[in-house]
Amino acid sequence: MANSKKIAVVLSGCGVYDGAEIHEATLSLFAISKMGCEYEIFAPDIKQHHVINHLTGEEMSETRNVLVESARIARGNIKALNEFNADHFDGLLFPGGFGAAKNLSNWAFKGPDGDVIPEIREAITSAVKNNKVIGALCISPVLLAKVLEGVNLTIGSDKATAAGITQAGANHNITTHGEVVVDSKYKVVTTPCYMLDATIAQIGDGAENVVKAMLDLIGE
Repeated sequence: MANSKKIAVVLSGCGVYDGAEIHEATLSLFAISKMGCEYEIFAPDIKQHHVINHLTGEEMSETRNVLVESARIARGNIKALNEFNADHFDGLLFPGGFGAAKNLSNWAFKGPDGDVIPEIREAITSAVKNNKVIGALCISPVLLAKVLEGVNLTIGSDKATAAGITQAGANHNITTHGEVVVDSKYKVVTTPCYMLDATIAQIGDGAENVVKAMLDLIGE
C-alpha cells in the first residue's frame, strides 16, 4: 500500500457518553481499510472531562486520560495529537461521541460560545492550510464550525444543535441517514450518524459515504 491514501483519525476517548463513539470510530477505520487506504490514529494527551458509567449513565468518581482511553479502540497503536503532521496525510477524520463536545471542545457546556482545545484547532487549520480533506461524523462537525468560518456542514436535523452551529458562523444543512454534505471550499465532508436515531448498519453507511466522498475530494 505504498501509494495508498492515508487518513489521520482523531479520537476523543472510548465510549459514546464521555469519549469517541465506538461504532462510528471502528466503522470509519473499517471503511478506510476496505477502500484500500491506510489510517493512523491520534488523540490528545489530556485529562478526560469526566467518566460516565455507560451501564447507568451516572458520572463516576475517577479520572481518565483521553489518549489512554482512545488506545483501547486503537489496540494500542496510537499517537498523541501533538505529533500530527498534516504533510504526512491526505485527510483528517473525526468520529463523533460526546468526547468531541466534552474533551476536544467544550461545546457540551458552552455551545457556540465555547471553543476547541488548541491541539484540535491546530490540526484543523493545518489540514486546511495544506489542502487536506477533512471528514466529521455525528456531533464532531461542531469542531469545524468553531474553526472554519462559514463552513457548510451537517449534524442531521436536531434544531437546537443546528441553531448553535449557525450562531457559531457555519452553515447547517438538514440531512438524514447516510447523507453527506460536502464543502468544496474547505474540502470538508460531514454526516449525522448517531445524531439521528440510527442502526449500526446506518452508521456503517454514513462512515463509508464520508470516506468515499473524502477520497473523491482527494482525487480532484
